[in-house]
Amino acid sequence: MALEPTAGESKRPTETEADAGRDAEADGRLDGEDLVLSYPASDGPVVDGESITAPSGAVTALVGPNGSGKSTLLKGLADQLAPDAGSVLVDGREIGSFDKKELARTMGLLSQESTSPNSITVEDLVYHGRYPHRGFFETTTDEDEAAVDRAIELAGCGHLRDREVGSLSGGQKQLAWIAMALAQDTDVLLLDEPTTFLDLHHQMEVMEIIETLRDESEVTVVVVLHDIEQAARVADRVVALKDGAIRARGTPEEVVTEDLLAEVFEIDAAVDRTPRGPRIEPLRARHDDDRERPSERVARADGGDE
Repeated sequence: MALEPTAGESKRPTETEADAGRDAEADGRLDGEDLVLSYPASDGPVVDGESITAPSGAVTALVGPNGSGKSTLLKGLADQLAPDAGSVLVDGREIGSFDKKELARTMGLLSQESTSPNSITVEDLVYHGRYPHRGFFETTTDEDEAAVDRAIELAGCGHLRDREVGSLSGGQKQLAWIAMALAQDTDVLLLDEPTTFLDLHHQMEVMEIIETLRDESEVTVVVVLHDIEQAARVADRVVALKDGAIRARGTPEEVVTEDLLAEVFEIDAAVDRTPRGPRIEPLRARHDDDRERPSERVARADGGDE
């Protein structure tokens, strides 16, 4: 992993996994190759020619400031936004070659726009996650029931099972929607800012679900998070974006540095290494006249520029 190089240096970091392991047998590998992503109303690409690999069975977190392109990149990977150029591959297969139900059996998505009728129960909502596994006239099976039970248990919403969705708090609804996505029983699960607007209790519950998936399943998870400290705690790999470009990628210990926080998040911060991952102490917001990296300031204070 490396930060985005300055002028005169080599191009930004590439996905080393993309070059070494294309023949991986495990299900759930997700690749975005040279993706250019934009919206009809945008002046230019929101993501411009980026490549990313989400290794099979690992948690990959996309982080960055507002407007960095992380949710747009996730939409491209989820086949929710057609790329202007580039391709998305699932286990080496072009995502466009999947029919709708086949893709839904392979990839689950929890977007920021998740909605459901207020009058249905949580159990009924979670059963909707089983639609890719049934024919048009088929009723639910024992396999469907078992998948729904597992999803509700993992999402920690068993006590809400018979409640109507309209009666739930925002955090409770998020757990129910996560359970629905889990019930799809897919190899890949994409989560777009699942903790946004949640109180601390429900944020922790969502993070614990992701940790359980990481530790006890083979599901490939790609999650967009605003909180880089949360990302560092639950993710195997962190990808940091700014202005539509990937600026750093690697393990949390490699990515979460004082220089990265200064360049991508525009804050000065102290980073402590703990058994639970990097801990960040924000110190101050950086401004346009702050050109020096924190590491360069330390080197100068130690006499490194004499």
